[in-house]
Amino acid sequence: MSAFERVAERVRGWPPVAVDAAIAIACWVNAIIQAMVNERLVWWIPLVAAVASAALVVRRRFPFEVTIVVGATTVPLAWGDAMGDLPPAQLVATYTFAALCPPLERLILAVGTAGGILASILPDEKVLNLGLVGIAFTAAYALGTGARARRDRIAMLEERAARLAEEQDAAATRERERIAREMHDILAHSMSMVVIQAEAGPVAVRSDPDKAEEVFDTISETAREALAQLRRALGVLRSEEAPLRPAPGLAALPALVDDVRRAGLAVTLEEAGERRDVPSDLGVTAYRIVQEALTNTVKHAAASSARVRVSWRDGGLRLEVSDDGRGPGGAGGGGHGLIGMRERVAAAGGELETGAGSGGTGYRVAATLPLD
Repeated sequence: MSAFERVAERVRGWPPVAVDAAIAIACWVNAIIQAMVNERLVWWIPLVAAVASAALVVRRRFPFEVTIVVGATTVPLAWGDAMGDLPPAQLVATYTFAALCPPLERLILAVGTAGGILASILPDEKVLNLGLVGIAFTAAYALGTGARARRDRIAMLEERAARLAEEQDAAATRERERIAREMHDILAHSMSMVVIQAEAGPVAVRSDPDKAEEVFDTISETAREALAQLRRALGVLRSEEAPLRPAPGLAALPALVDDVRRAGLAVTLEEAGERRDVPSDLGVTAYRIVQEALTNTVKHAAASSARVRVSWRDGGLRLEVSDDGRGPGGAGGGGHGLIGMRERVAAAGGELETGAGSGGTGYRVAATLPLD
């Protein structure tokens, strides 16, 4: 690394105000030296040069005002032969307003700078230097424009990165909510079935050994099914892929109804309309809605019977689960189950209705899912 590169690297580590102060001092010293070389160092030149140079210290905060001050002081300094052919303070101000000012202010200052250049050169016999001065100011303006473009590009990239981070956070939140819904639906239903069968087991052992054996088989089958579904739900958290069972869909509803029926609730499954193929995610949504509704009925409603109705309509699928239990006050009217159902239905673009059944008895859950 050369000595110049080392100095440049060190200067880049300075605070901006220190850099601007160094530039201001250098511009003031240049004006004094030029006046001494031209033998025109009179009392007012150091004062005017100090005003022009000191304004550069705040050029980043007030680029428009600083350019006006520097321009107003550069013209008399040029007339007093204290600036040389290229006024450094005015070049710095040109770079600054090109980099920091909005379009209208840039236009005003560019026209004013051009007028100041003409006013500084034409009274003198330096018209031949007009081309060199114009090139220097054009280069300063171009450098400022490049700095502004880089700053805008960086701001755009930072905004894009922040937006991407927000999207990733939102996606992670949605995935966590999805996994939480899956785990809640799986555990709530399966554990409810296990608890009910386990409570009936001791009674069956004493009165009906064959029935007891069926109860324990049901507990074992329900637990295995819950473990398989949990493995699938948690599989998205693993980096490796494992052979997992497909997610349950509409085709699994008869088996679900049979499980609930074995738990002691008389459940009927009805289907109306022409069945159609549905996307796998919509099938999972439909299955989980029915599963959660039946789980709430078993756990909270104290119902003796329930009905599951699947209706195929033009452009939509309607699911309805109703029971003859205690109604909204005892059918799980709140909690994570209904929240999960509402989130699932909303994600599918459908509608969910919950409340008392027909005639004000029991509880009813009805979901309409669009198929188009």
